[in-house]
Amino acid sequence: MLHLIATIRIKPGTKDDVAKAAIPCIEATRKEEGCIRYDMMVDVMDETNVTFVEEWESRELLDRHVRSAHVKTWHEAGKPYIVSEHIAVIYPEKIEGL
Repeated sequence: MLHLIATIRIKPGTKDDVAKAAIPCIEATRKEEGCIRYDMMVDVMDETNVTFVEEWESRELLDRHVRSAHVKTWHEAGKPYIVSEHIAVIYPEKIEGL
């Protein structure tokens, strides 16, 4: 199992546009093989900070997701609103001992 945490900074005032652009991808992704969790969250203190929290059964299935048509469509639809992004892939079993 692994997690992907994607944090994006969006232009002020575009939260609703970003959500509208992301919803088709969210709905399709939740039906994908290997998707355990896929959520979009907006920071209540700063609406320009949006985080996607994903949980996948395997890296192979995550990689398949990244290549999917609905992810490509989301990236194109979201591009006008996104200022920056940071993606982290985390294997929980690697950090439990900390």
